[in-house]
Amino acid sequence: MTEDDQVLFEEIPCESGKKIGRITLNAPKALNSLALSMIQRTHQQLLDWEDDDSIACIWLEGAGEKAFCAGGDIVEMYNSMTPLGERNPFTEEYFASEYRLDYLIHVYEKPVIVWGHGVVMGGGMGLMQGADHRIVTEKSKLAMPEITIGLYPDVGGSWFLNRTPGKTGLFAGLTGVHLNAGDALFMGLADVYIHAGRKDEVLDGLKGLSLTAHEHTDHVLIHRLLREEAPAEKPDSPIQQHLDGINDVCDRATLEDVVEAMEHHKNDSDFMHRAVSSLERGCAQTAWLVWEQLERARYSSLAECFRMEWCISTQCAMHADFREGVRALLVDKDGQPQFRFRHVYEVPEGYIDNFFVSPAPDNPLDDL
Repeated sequence: MTEDDQVLFEEIPCESGKKIGRITLNAPKALNSLALSMIQRTHQQLLDWEDDDSIACIWLEGAGEKAFCAGGDIVEMYNSMTPLGERNPFTEEYFASEYRLDYLIHVYEKPVIVWGHGVVMGGGMGLMQGADHRIVTEKSKLAMPEITIGLYPDVGGSWFLNRTPGKTGLFAGLTGVHLNAGDALFMGLADVYIHAGRKDEVLDGLKGLSLTAHEHTDHVLIHRLLREEAPAEKPDSPIQQHLDGINDVCDRATLEDVVEAMEHHKNDSDFMHRAVSSLERGCAQTAWLVWEQLERARYSSLAECFRMEWCISTQCAMHADFREGVRALLVDKDGQPQFRFRHVYEVPEGYIDNFFVSPAPDNPLDDL
């Protein structure tokens, strides 16, 4: 497969005379993980369509039945790694390009619809969370699982995890918990639930709308259509069912207090046991990054969040834990990452502050 085949663009004619810009992430064997070329080509296509008066809205999906997008091409980043402490030109370009695309979707001047079917993790969440109409199905599985690889919930996680009910955003970041469609709806990470087998009917319905390429009018038409396709019954949400327990363990003054409370309540339920076990196996550096990013970004603008995340991500590429996590889970696949710190108590005071310092004199996202 060539780079040109990894993401496909199509203009679908509508009965109104307008068109739908369809983007298909086309790397199903890699669960549609985002290579740098896919990110850059999608960004340029969206810019072109934004200036095209014939395009009324955007439809974004993943090829195959397994995933919308499982994240960034982490192996591509791993193969680019430089000696510890040295700047990495590839990862600096990758994260800048990815976050610029995510930001564009957030502020896009035409309706963006994401068919979030199957796995939606990491970079896939970054694409989905900026969309205006975020669709989940009975097969949707959302997560920010960076605790397992020594990264952290980037791609705007500083923004959208700070806007979920109660302490659920912090909980999701610390545990990498898998979220179903019901969870996504409850947490505000999705807008509407539609059965997977109805995708063609939804697209046919979009083609039949009186789309005008006037943003507000088309948003209303699309919103009404999607709600008509939604079944009356919604999936149950384990996150909602455990909300009181999540708020209890996560509403603490320090990260150490949160982790202690989570470990104390680990055996309260199978749900809590799985979540806490993931935290315990995960990277202590990541846990601190989650805590700090959400605290520091609480009152930040979207652009400020992405600029901060570019600093953290490029610093992660210069430190040991990220590459060790990728090695263990995705390269050697031994499942035994040897992270530098095994528990949040072991991370030295001030160590995490370094991750919020830009390695470059100028942030490439200063123009957002």
